[in-house]
Amino acid sequence: MPARGLKRPTLTRLLNRLKQLRQAHRLTQEAFAERAGISYKYYQQVEAGRKPDLRLSTLERLAAAYGIEVHELLAPALPRTRVKSRSRESRVR
Repeated sequence: MPARGLKRPTLTRLLNRLKQLRQAHRLTQEAFAERAGISYKYYQQVEAGRKPDLRLSTLERLAAAYGIEVHELLAPALPRTRVKSRSRESRVR
C-alpha cells in the first residue's frame, strides 16, 4: 500500500516554514487562514501537524497567500514574499 501524506522531515520543514512566514508577517493563525481562504480550525490543525495529507490545492492556497510558489515553501531560505505584512513593507527577507 502506498504511503500517504508528506514524509516526516518534509512535513516538519513545511510546518516550520508556514509558522515562520506567518510570524514574519505578524499574522495570527486566524488572520492568515482568512487571507489563504481556508478555515481557521483547519489551518490551526495544519500548522500543528495534525493534517499530514495536504492536497496540492491547499499548498497552492497557502503559498498564494504570500505571493510565492509552492516550491518556495520548502526552500532552504525564507522566501521573499510579495504581500504586505500587517506592519511592515511588502517584502520579508
